[in-house]
Amino acid sequence: MSDTLGDGQYRYRIVEDWAKLPQGWEFMDVAAVAVDRQDRVYVFNRGQHPMIVFDREGKFLRSWGEGLFKRAHGLHIGPDECLYCTDDGDHTVRKCTLEGKVLLEIGVPDKPAPYMSGKPFNRCTHTALSPAGDIYVTDGYGNSCIHKYAPNGKLLKTWGQPGTDPGEFNIVHNICCDCEGWLYVADRENHRVQVFNGNGNYETQWNNMHRPCGLFMDSSPNALCYIGELGPRAPVNRDMPRIGPRITIATAEGRVVARFGDNGTGLKPIQFIAPHGLAVDSRGDIYVGEVSYTAWAEVFPSQPRPQPLRSLRKLVKEPV
Repeated sequence: MSDTLGDGQYRYRIVEDWAKLPQGWEFMDVAAVAVDRQDRVYVFNRGQHPMIVFDREGKFLRSWGEGLFKRAHGLHIGPDECLYCTDDGDHTVRKCTLEGKVLLEIGVPDKPAPYMSGKPFNRCTHTALSPAGDIYVTDGYGNSCIHKYAPNGKLLKTWGQPGTDPGEFNIVHNICCDCEGWLYVADRENHRVQVFNGNGNYETQWNNMHRPCGLFMDSSPNALCYIGELGPRAPVNRDMPRIGPRITIATAEGRVVARFGDNGTGLKPIQFIAPHGLAVDSRGDIYVGEVSYTAWAEVFPSQPRPQPLRSLRKLVKEPV
């Protein structure tokens, strides 16, 4: 019998070794995942082949991005079927075709803004598109703000600063946008998702989570928000139950409708190591990218790292 996670209408069958990589290839950390209209899966990773593309059955189709990306971090696919690739290693966001042609580059490669200056970018983390095509960028590790750009790459607005009050951030890590233009922002080390309108005005926040890291929300009305929570890393609580790593599914109002994987950190099928990026296909299947290589030394400092180490999961939605 296959391993499953969740229950009721949110029950998922775990597919091990879903992605069929060419011989000798490995993902290393899978920072982010995106799915196009044909349910092809784009895996943005930190191996030698930064963007690897599969069909929904896991068959390898192609790769690209070699020599282009320095450190994969965020990936978003827009309504125009373009990929917005956030590289925190060279401080850029690149808009690319599905085949890898760069159409727009925001930021200057390898030239970060001063640390915590509020100027774009210092280790930017993720992007989201508004219904009008505006581009929002979370910035991220070396800044604590969000930048809003016009579709042509012109900077329109910046908001946010370090802190714990509403509208402030402690590692602004991920972002998504709903069909009405509201923004949902993973304020990771403040253990919350903050919600803003399209002009950056604070609306509300969700607090019942532990280090929210990956977010996914599609553009349909009443869309659900899928949240990957990293869970604990400190020695004092990393073995504590019921605080992650896990996946949470919430309504746009922040009401949790499902939560699973809350079984401690590890290599068992029902466990996660470090959920960092999420995507959901047309059938409701969830793809989870994990930065397992980075996290292993933090979670298991005395244990040798398995080679290769699992960093991509597919969860197939079971019929109700």
